Amino acid sequence: MSKKPVGHRARKRFGQNFLHDAGIIRRIIRSIAPREDDHLVEIGPGLGALTEELLAEAGALDAIELDRDLVPVLRTKFFNYGERFRIFETDALKFDFNELKQDGRPLRVVGNLPYNISTPLIFHLLSHAGLIRDMHFMLQKEVVDRLAAEPGTSDYGRLGIMTQYHCRVDPLFIVPPGAFDPAPKVDSAIVRLTPYDSPPYPAKDPVQLELVVRTAFGQRRKTLRNNLRTLLDADELEALGIDPGLRPERLTLAEFVKISDFLSDKQESRHNGAE
Repeated sequence: MSKKPVGHRARKRFGQNFLHDAGIIRRIIRSIAPREDDHLVEIGPGLGALTEELLAEAGALDAIELDRDLVPVLRTKFFNYGERFRIFETDALKFDFNELKQDGRPLRVVGNLPYNISTPLIFHLLSHAGLIRDMHFMLQKEVVDRLAAEPGTSDYGRLGIMTQYHCRVDPLFIVPPGAFDPAPKVDSAIVRLTPYDSPPYPAKDPVQLELVVRTAFGQRRKTLRNNLRTLLDADELEALGIDPGLRPERLTLAEFVKISDFLSDKQESRHNGAE
């Protein structure tokens, strides 16, 4: 169980809630199942509660920590690991994860992610999905619900669609507020994201797909006809077998990919015609 260093208080601006429940920590470690040859990366190690157990299993770890007051605490705590424990004092949202690739081993990313950065950080990591074997995150339960949401549900939206495009999403278990200090006001949950070697519905242009999904959910309560009118018209949607009167949460990932590929083909035809 991790104890707070004297004088260190959780910082609200960093969204800090320090995990201290030994039983939950062990359960997370069992879910990750770290091995000696793994390249582990922990985002926001905090006081090192998970770090300690991960290092005990794998023997090496890269940590990314923004709070400069915690960096010396972590360096002191894990001094005996020498160069096998590296800290990057930086913002994970701006960090280029390509910097960590030293050999052929994919990254295994772990983190207790603050609510205020969880969505942009997941999108940032998805852009590095080719480097990553898997990700295990502690998130607010509502974020995990959105990641795993199915079409037609209120939680289904841009975050879930794009994550499910790149990764298999496995919600693992719920973590109660009492496992943290200070205790948050809501339940948290552990989720495993496993990037696909090849997406089940590969888009011709993933950037185009991201644009389609973002535009479709620009005004969630409006129909596809309204939200996508800058990209394609109702007749074109109908030609794809998609009802333009539907709201965006009714479409499957495969249907979003179908729209994206249509637009990619349309752009390519225009380009070829202009040559």
